[in-house]
Amino acid sequence: MASFHASEKALDFERGCVLDFDLRTGLSRAVDTQKRYLSQMKGMFADAGAYDKALERGDPVIYEFHSLPMEENPGDFSFGCSILNPGKIGREYYFTKGHFHTLLMTAEVYYCLKGHGYMMLENEEGDWSAQEIKAGQAVYVPKGYAHRSINVSSDEQLVTFFVYRSDAGHNYGTIESKGYRKLLVESGGKPAVIDNPNWK
Repeated sequence: MASFHASEKALDFERGCVLDFDLRTGLSRAVDTQKRYLSQMKGMFADAGAYDKALERGDPVIYEFHSLPMEENPGDFSFGCSILNPGKIGREYYFTKGHFHTLLMTAEVYYCLKGHGYMMLENEEGDWSAQEIKAGQAVYVPKGYAHRSINVSSDEQLVTFFVYRSDAGHNYGTIESKGYRKLLVESGGKPAVIDNPNWK
């Protein structure tokens, strides 16, 4: 079977296209992932001593992601997958860097394909929530909120599919410089939210 009157281009965002996503791994043959290593997240975990000790043992991939090479045009969507490995630095679970959108009043949707985690949400006024997500659930990230995925599993990746307007842009700098007000840590074998002692 084949498509009819379809573009010869593999990724034709003007006329439409089909591409694969592996629902177990989040990977696609259409686009390579970008990897974020522990060494690229210096200053983001609260326990600097635990971070340095972990880095002495090696430089693991904390997470990887891919999104399609869309032009940032109003009316278009960007989408892809995030693959967050299990692990902790000190008591703090592995997380993605987190970001606001450059167009601040832009929402986003994440659908959990695999694993167990949380989406940490925070706006500029200080309102926050930690939304639990499991495979088969979607989380709506409202406009104006920074968002960060956190993997609370001890042995399974957290794989999420995301979609947002392609001209939204990403503002990582605010979170990199200030951090989140709240942290998700392991306490008594379970996730718990605490204040971030390093929040600026």
